[in-house]
Amino acid sequence: MAERKTKRGAQNGIFAVVLIGLVAGMVGLAYASVPLYKLFCQVTGYGGTPKINVVAGPDVGSKAVIEVRFDANTNRDLPWKFKPAQSQMKVRLGEPNLAIYKARNLSQETVSGTAVFNVTPYKVAQYFSKIECFCFSEQTLKAGESADMPVQFFVDPAIFEDPDTKEVRAITLSYTFFRSDEGEKRVLLDAEKTTTKG
Repeated sequence: MAERKTKRGAQNGIFAVVLIGLVAGMVGLAYASVPLYKLFCQVTGYGGTPKINVVAGPDVGSKAVIEVRFDANTNRDLPWKFKPAQSQMKVRLGEPNLAIYKARNLSQETVSGTAVFNVTPYKVAQYFSKIECFCFSEQTLKAGESADMPVQFFVDPAIFEDPDTKEVRAITLSYTFFRSDEGEKRVLLDAEKTTTKG
């Protein structure tokens, strides 16, 4: 009888350890899911998220040109004026390009913001690659401070070889700035919506 109780106690202990490990693993996955989902979107261009590259585009000397339009939005809780310095530009496929967005803090206090972004039409996101971008990190502006925020990008020449995208002649790169805490919530909401859809 005592031996049976000892065995049962050992089995219960093992079960408890496995259960605790399972719960800890699920909590870890929950925290990692948003960054992993964001990384997946950046690598694949899924959901209109531009691909992110650390090197410049292929130097193919392409003569093909596409129009890139720039859009800027600011959440009402962020007291900034945010706009693109240029509304559009014609770019040669495969060549690195630099666009500038401008932000100004209209409040009397230091405020931090986070930008979320996408490319439309969504189907071309896999061919739009950002090399450097202000959206990779939180931006902080002191009261009344202005800043130029550059984004370096290129459009892959394969866009005109893909039967699904070869008719596209204009791409829109859109950013929305949120207060830093609001930006994190927005990324979580976007990830949940996209996961629910498909």
